[in-house]
Amino acid sequence: MEVSTPGRICLFGEHQDYLGLPVIAMAISLRANLTGERRSDKKIIIHKPDLGETESFSLDDLTYSKPRDYFKSGINVCMNEGLTFSHGFECELTSQIPIRAGTSSSSAINVSWIHFLSRMADEPADWNQQKIGELTYIAEVKEFNEPGGMMDQYSTAMGYLIYLESKPKISIQSLNPNLGTFVLGDSCEPKDTMGILARCRDARLTILDKLKKQNTSFSLYTSNIDFKLNDLTEEEKTLFHGTIQNRDFLKYALLELEKTEQNHKKIGKLLSDHHAVLRDVLNVSTPKIEAMLEAAMDAGALGGKINGSGGGGCMVAYVPENPQQIAEAIQKAGGKAYIIYPDEGTRID
Repeated sequence: MEVSTPGRICLFGEHQDYLGLPVIAMAISLRANLTGERRSDKKIIIHKPDLGETESFSLDDLTYSKPRDYFKSGINVCMNEGLTFSHGFECELTSQIPIRAGTSSSSAINVSWIHFLSRMADEPADWNQQKIGELTYIAEVKEFNEPGGMMDQYSTAMGYLIYLESKPKISIQSLNPNLGTFVLGDSCEPKDTMGILARCRDARLTILDKLKKQNTSFSLYTSNIDFKLNDLTEEEKTLFHGTIQNRDFLKYALLELEKTEQNHKKIGKLLSDHHAVLRDVLNVSTPKIEAMLEAAMDAGALGGKINGSGGGGCMVAYVPENPQQIAEAIQKAGGKAYIIYPDEGTRID
């Protein structure tokens, strides 16, 4: 059996979903592929030729032996849903998605893994894409108490463009705008995803706690930028204002994306406005990312932003038509460029 799952970029709501705020994410035409078959014993063997690695363990011992032990957690989550596995599997993983670069390569693999497990169980389950995204979120985040949100898992599982609300309950709207192409630029700079997520999340959770104690009517979802901030430091006020700005940029973008015909220039500007807050307030950009974005804009991109947690990784430029010259400009600035477009979610090939 072969399972294919896309990577993703976040268009709007970067560094917002773990605060309970909505996001707009897009599955991209770079995909991870998992092929596998049953074994006669209970061994799980996963070959990773892209990394020159092989991982193996037994179904008889699913105790986590390392941080983010996702292949075991995927099996455990599936078993908690009632699936059983009498035989192990031998699989091979390959991927077109940049690794550790903010494009959800890990979630794409884990979505593929849970999709594979659902069909290869003793009694196969016919879970829809949203269910697969939900279980991948549990396997990645809940099982290991990690600081991420749920955008990666749902967007790679469901595909194309989604608007995702996680509070007060999970609500997902599929969007079908005619956006055209983007150019993804990989800076090839390593990044500390967990460290950056924890820093950006924890500082703002502290602010929200202060505001709720100050005024029980405070709501991050509805309060405006003029909300009284008497008990906050100047740095905390700046962080709060940036969070509200990015919340509102997403609202403006959603209104545009829901139209029959989109104003591509407006979407590009909103992407750049979103990036300015990520750069200047959350401090998650890098000089190389900035050089790549500047090169893309000089070459004619309508807008762009850093993608993912930041501190390295990728940027994305919006180029609805004729993206080749923007890709060349990004490469001249030192990045590795990929021309991408919205793509379908996880599938059996």
